[in-house]
Amino acid sequence: MPPGTLDRTPPPFFKRGTPALTKLLLLSALAVLLMVLDVRLRLTPPLRSALATVLYPVQWVALQPVHAVRWVAGYLTDVHAARQQAEAAQQALAAQADRAGLVEHLAQENRELRALLGLREQLWPQALGAEILYALPDPYRPGVVIDRGTMHGVQPGDTVMDGWGVLGQVTRAHPGSSEVTLLVDRRLAVPVLNTRSGERYLAFGNGDLDAPSLTLRFVPAQTDTVVGDTLVTSGIDGVYPPGLPVAQITRVEPQGSGFAWVEARPLARVRDALHVLVLHRRGADTRPAQGG
Repeated sequence: MPPGTLDRTPPPFFKRGTPALTKLLLLSALAVLLMVLDVRLRLTPPLRSALATVLYPVQWVALQPVHAVRWVAGYLTDVHAARQQAEAAQQALAAQADRAGLVEHLAQENRELRALLGLREQLWPQALGAEILYALPDPYRPGVVIDRGTMHGVQPGDTVMDGWGVLGQVTRAHPGSSEVTLLVDRRLAVPVLNTRSGERYLAFGNGDLDAPSLTLRFVPAQTDTVVGDTLVTSGIDGVYPPGLPVAQITRVEPQGSGFAWVEARPLARVRDALHVLVLHRRGADTRPAQGG
């Protein structure tokens, strides 16, 4: 072919491909647009709820081998260890029976005093049993997923506790499951009351599941709080019912700023809980959805 007949023009733009910088700018602009639309129009919650509903059967099937392994491991437990656990359970049952008698006596006195003062008895919130399916994979947001959702009456803001104390709060509720943020989350605040001194404070988590603890902020250096005091929910926020056990004081150190550094150990089994109770908020509609 003669040299003069060669096409020396550069190839079209689309044959060379879009430059990497242009792709980065376009995708960044699209990401910012989606975030703005999500904040303004709240588009992702319905999508997230629908996705959770679609994936729930897959999650259930995937968790069946785990349940099977747990069942087999429990069935093959050593007989000697089982006897020791039975003896410890009998001793604990005897101690709880004594404590239950004392609690009943105090409850009777409380009812009589309330009747004399003309006070209304507090309504205890409805409780719903649930099982923890798995922990959330987000390392910056300590939380778990339970097998109860809006079809069972669970709503965001409901209190979640195990047999020892407050475990956290429902932050997202889907039809068949719900996400629970644990009380050790740094962004979660729990109003607490010192059962001995009557002092009220806000407890914040340290965000560490390996060494979970709570910190009481803005505690005066002259506080009457001491190591060993028990903290319960105060109920002043209208979210957590009053009187639920939360933590036990483990450290009180005065600081130079006029405040004291106070740490507490959560009473709930933050890492090892398997079954929990969901306490519905007062005044919330707790009726399950039709067909649930």
